[in-house]
Amino acid sequence: MIDLLIIGGGPAGYVAAERAGQAGLKVVLFEKEAMGGVCLNEGCIPTKTLLYGAKIYENVLQGAKYGVFADNPRFDYRKMVSRKKRVVRRLVLGVEAKMKAHKVTVLKGEATILGRSSAGIEVSSNGESFIGKNLLICTGSESVVLPIPGLAEAGDVVVTNREILDMTTCPESLVVIGGGVIGMEFASLYNSLGVQVTVVEMLPEILGGMDLEISAALRDIYAKKGITFHLSSKVVRVDGHKVLFEKDGETQTVEGEKILLSVGRRPVTRGFGLENLGVELYRGGIKVDEKMRTNVPGVFAAGDVTGFSLLAHTASREGEVVVNNLTGRDDIMRYNAIPGVVYTNPEVAGVGETEESAKAKNIAYKVAKLPMAYSGRFVAENEGGNGLCKVLLGEKHGEVIGVHMLGNPCSEIIYGACIAIEQEMTLKEMQEVVFPHPTVSEIIKEVVFSV
Repeated sequence: MIDLLIIGGGPAGYVAAERAGQAGLKVVLFEKEAMGGVCLNEGCIPTKTLLYGAKIYENVLQGAKYGVFADNPRFDYRKMVSRKKRVVRRLVLGVEAKMKAHKVTVLKGEATILGRSSAGIEVSSNGESFIGKNLLICTGSESVVLPIPGLAEAGDVVVTNREILDMTTCPESLVVIGGGVIGMEFASLYNSLGVQVTVVEMLPEILGGMDLEISAALRDIYAKKGITFHLSSKVVRVDGHKVLFEKDGETQTVEGEKILLSVGRRPVTRGFGLENLGVELYRGGIKVDEKMRTNVPGVFAAGDVTGFSLLAHTASREGEVVVNNLTGRDDIMRYNAIPGVVYTNPEVAGVGETEESAKAKNIAYKVAKLPMAYSGRFVAENEGGNGLCKVLLGEKHGEVIGVHMLGNPCSEIIYGACIAIEQEMTLKEMQEVVFPHPTVSEIIKEVVFSV
């Protein structure tokens, strides 16, 4: 009898497998494509690899600000893509090595849930059946493709995150449909490489769900860098290289060599026999409780398939919660301190309540904020750069309920704010924390002393 069957080798699946293997459980993991899932193969890692290359190029172009001069800087996009593939392959091999080290059986191929009986939960793959005490579903998510007229007819002009990452030539112009996290990261990448970028977003602001003030500030920075934004704009048709959209009652047109469709992702709940278990769904994803349990005993779900928090680090933690409860450690999933990061240049990072979410929940709060220029390290490394750090505090007790930042390298700083929220640290307690000097992280200390 297998202790844990896992369908999907993304961050939720492979982390759960690793933790379960470490605990001595017998684990079988099914993955139909490559280990690491979308994040490692088609998302987080490949985009960040390309973004870092673009950032280096942009920094070289701006070297004169720092007294550094480089003649005729150029980039080789094909080499950038080649390096991206090497990075991904190396990390995939690393995940596979972890599975082997912890005695996890990995089966490559599609898995199908056959059902649940007194014997256990049965899953088949490659003509072989497996019976497990428990099943963890980590089938992830897929790109949403809207029924926009002309989309199919445009052929390879239209790409998703998957296709654009495999391009070996850099387009001269790009229209991004959707100004969310994925859309803005690709907009940043190609803007840094000198591509003419246009973003068409249906909502009044980019980066929906992030702090509104931070989002608007990032948009302003990129508008000055040359990106054209069309907000509150509904795409109504694609005509070859042209995107037609309605704004203020008028139809407008933009054109690009490539059109990136980036309007969100949805849970994958079909095609693997989920219906044979009678698992309850909610808002398109698998419904789970705080221990990641479904309505079917012994069946769990983690990661994007729940449709709740489509982030790799959320998925990893959800997988850990499942294994902890299976191995005798009482654990629940908490979502109040899950950070969100946008790897643009400059970066955006946030955790906890935004002003908008606090108002919607009727949470009384007060705000402390300062420009990132209050950090000496930031000034030294970001000539002419703008940035902002905002801390939200509960009005009654002064506890940290949200932190939002714009400026490099806030992606490496935000975890400290996660700890503060998780531990319900107060303003006074934050003031007593010693930050290393000089670091950009000191901006948090400056902010909490500005109240």
